[in-house]
Amino acid sequence: MRIGGFIFLAVILGLLFLMDWYVFQGIKSLTSNLQNQVLRQSIRWAHWIISIGLPLAIAVLYLNAGRMNPYFMFMGSLFITMLITKAVFVAVLMGGDLFRVAEGSVKWLAHQAGAGDAGSFMPGRRKVVSQLALGVAAIPFTTFLYGITKGKYLFKVHRHTLWFDDLPAAFDGFTIAQISDVHSGSFDDMDAVRRGVEMVNAQKADLFVFTGDLVNSVASEFEPWVNVFKQIKAPFGQFSIFGNHDYGDYHHWPSEDAKRANLQQLKDYHAAAGFRLLLDENVEIEKDSEKISLLGVENWGVDFGKRGNLRKALTGVSPDNFKILLSHDPSHWDHEVKSFDQHIHLTLSGHTHGMQMGVEIPGFRWSPVKYRYPKWAGMYEEAGKFINVNRGFGYLGFAGRVGIWPEITVIELKRTGEV
Repeated sequence: MRIGGFIFLAVILGLLFLMDWYVFQGIKSLTSNLQNQVLRQSIRWAHWIISIGLPLAIAVLYLNAGRMNPYFMFMGSLFITMLITKAVFVAVLMGGDLFRVAEGSVKWLAHQAGAGDAGSFMPGRRKVVSQLALGVAAIPFTTFLYGITKGKYLFKVHRHTLWFDDLPAAFDGFTIAQISDVHSGSFDDMDAVRRGVEMVNAQKADLFVFTGDLVNSVASEFEPWVNVFKQIKAPFGQFSIFGNHDYGDYHHWPSEDAKRANLQQLKDYHAAAGFRLLLDENVEIEKDSEKISLLGVENWGVDFGKRGNLRKALTGVSPDNFKILLSHDPSHWDHEVKSFDQHIHLTLSGHTHGMQMGVEIPGFRWSPVKYRYPKWAGMYEEAGKFINVNRGFGYLGFAGRVGIWPEITVIELKRTGEV
């Protein structure tokens, strides 16, 4: 690590210590009236044990298992939960302290004017402020804890109906089920994942598509889950593409041959799960002698590798065909697809996860990921071209979901003018 890196790390650690010290002042206030001295000291020591022990445990897991390890992600998620909880606690506590300073300043000014006594100008920290801080901080703590334990498997079905003038008549009412970003290396509950797969099948969609990131980095992560995802069936087939994590770029390989072998193994797992993997190619979906074209490109994303070749994927496809594109990263749509010289009616993407945290209520949607991806969750339309950004079936990094729940998308295609 270079000197700049050490300085940055020292600043971060210093800020974390200051936050923990400030929180400790509030804990002292909360426990000051406890008659049981052992309990009082235990609570205070527990604060420092957690504050110091959790980062140390994360560092050990990172050095020994890497950042894609589920245990590392779980501990990191607890750290994030505690960090946000402490930040809220400090914010309320600081508000009380600012009020104390203001009150003390008024007393000092009054004394200077001869209207006050010469006693202490600064009032003590009120216990009620610490109690209020604890109550407010409990909201993010319980919310994030729920996201880590339950929210990450709280699968939600999102339905969209899209209308097209040029949809072949035979496909009026045709349905597509989409999931994305499985990240099987993060899963820790076989029954919960199985329930998610059962929900996919319960939609009884005509076509199933998976839009990339089957694993975090290594093909073997999917091995325990092959038979689970093999249960997904649709009358017109199951199709898939690669995402940026599927290429093994975030793993240290002993050789390029080992990396290539891993990619081949992942291709084999797609086949074993019953997924037809589309790598810059297309297939025709036929119904009642009419056809639509399903295209699949390798990952193409700003800052995440521009491997996909849309022109190649369109080989043999008539410009007049109705086209559906599977492309993992929604930035591909913004930078190439929507302005391409052939009309792509519908693009199905994933990648963003909706950042796995945010707010989605009727009339209002927000997630920090919106500042990185203009198209970050749900259906978007420009000039008669649509893109759906699936929120993801799994999770990565933060081992949970808060407000942005795992998604199964069902899209119904309708022909304009048909009844």
